[in-house]
Amino acid sequence: MNPLSNELNRRTFLKTSAHGFGALGLGSLLAKDDGMLIGTHHKPKAKRVIYMFQSGAPSQMDLFDPKPNLGERFSEDLPDSIRMGQRITGMTSGQKTLPVAPSIFKFAQHGQSGAWLSELLPHTAKVADDLCIIKSMHTEAINHDPAITFFQTGHQLAGRPSIGSWMSYGLGSSNKDLPTYVVLTSRGTGRPNDQPLYDRLWGSGFISTQHAGVKFRNTGDPVLYLSNPDGVDRPMRRDMLDDLAALNGERHQIVGDPEIEARIAQYEMAFRMQASVPELTDVKGEPQEVLDLYGPEVKKPGSYAANCLLARRLAERDVRFIQLFHQGWDHHGGLPKALKGQCSDTDHPTAGLLTDLKQRGMLEDTLLVWGGEFGRTTYCQGKLTRENYGRDHHPKCFSMWMAGAGIKKGITIGKTDDYCYNILEDPIHVHDLNATILHLLGVDHERLTYRFQGRQFRLTDVHGKLIKQALS
Repeated sequence: MNPLSNELNRRTFLKTSAHGFGALGLGSLLAKDDGMLIGTHHKPKAKRVIYMFQSGAPSQMDLFDPKPNLGERFSEDLPDSIRMGQRITGMTSGQKTLPVAPSIFKFAQHGQSGAWLSELLPHTAKVADDLCIIKSMHTEAINHDPAITFFQTGHQLAGRPSIGSWMSYGLGSSNKDLPTYVVLTSRGTGRPNDQPLYDRLWGSGFISTQHAGVKFRNTGDPVLYLSNPDGVDRPMRRDMLDDLAALNGERHQIVGDPEIEARIAQYEMAFRMQASVPELTDVKGEPQEVLDLYGPEVKKPGSYAANCLLARRLAERDVRFIQLFHQGWDHHGGLPKALKGQCSDTDHPTAGLLTDLKQRGMLEDTLLVWGGEFGRTTYCQGKLTRENYGRDHHPKCFSMWMAGAGIKKGITIGKTDDYCYNILEDPIHVHDLNATILHLLGVDHERLTYRFQGRQFRLTDVHGKLIKQALS
């Protein structure tokens, strides 16, 4: 063997022998070879998660957090006593004033819970009593890329495993024919050319690549190279993979690189997906009354509605972590029109997904999460009129909601000030949200760790506490 092979063998041996493959997964718990736990830290409430990430940051004060008294303060400058010297982005730091822009949308209370919801969310209003609305979320990043990265990985800089990858690594798969972590994306009509998404947002970072999210495409084959080339049938593909696995196995015996094993596993998953994915994505057998739950765009490939239906079908097949990214929520200008478009995309399908899961008895063990990377300012970016305004990024308070497995129904957590600028009660941090998601899956967020470059890493870093008031 050459010196490089010897060095790699020594490094791999030291890394694996010091902690053992099981300890790399979940501290004191034993694990099978594929990463699936023999037992979780405590009894889980959720078997799976559907995370509906609204990329670009929805305006909380136009959707969930009404401030009717601001109508009397139209165009007044944001008081220094409210801003308290907090940083703002370069997009509005040069404005001479920060004029208050009251929401033009009407709010009403819904259900027995009396949850306040905007007129833009009539379908969500019908399921208000199933929701736990959090009005007091806050984050650390003020720009999109670090903010989304922070939500996904617990760190503002790229390179760490995403939340779905942590789930895959710690808990393993419940369906050997589909990935543990699936990602679906869609573009909003409110702002079609919004902030881009990057594959690293669902990447596995320094954890084995077999735990990375698998993105389903919106056109053509859901997964690249799912179809065999002309002249290649399934038995031939099987023979090719067997020969390739043998070659990779010989190489692994020489260099001991664990990524070779990960590559073999990925090839095998791709082969099984050739049979499982076409059946998964064929919705022709769905009854019309089910399709109607998701709204008129449910048959449009790549739409948010179609992805919500696909998310339910993935959940039925016990895919552990399903994440929908819907772009188009970044409304620095023309917010009223753009927000109507975004809500038209998402309101009906989101409520339909919740209702569909509930009717099938699946909401009891499926956790739903809805929200974006931060909130938006109460003051206007650019020109303010009575009918039109824009809002800048605001990380200090925003709204999200959770529903389903282990979550209290029909409650609202947190309170913000009269300007929807600061949190007055029950601040909830991103690490708290991620800790709670892990908890509902039966995992102690402080014990799900991976040793890398000499230290133990975890999704919540050295932070995070459970949102106990949200737990049923």
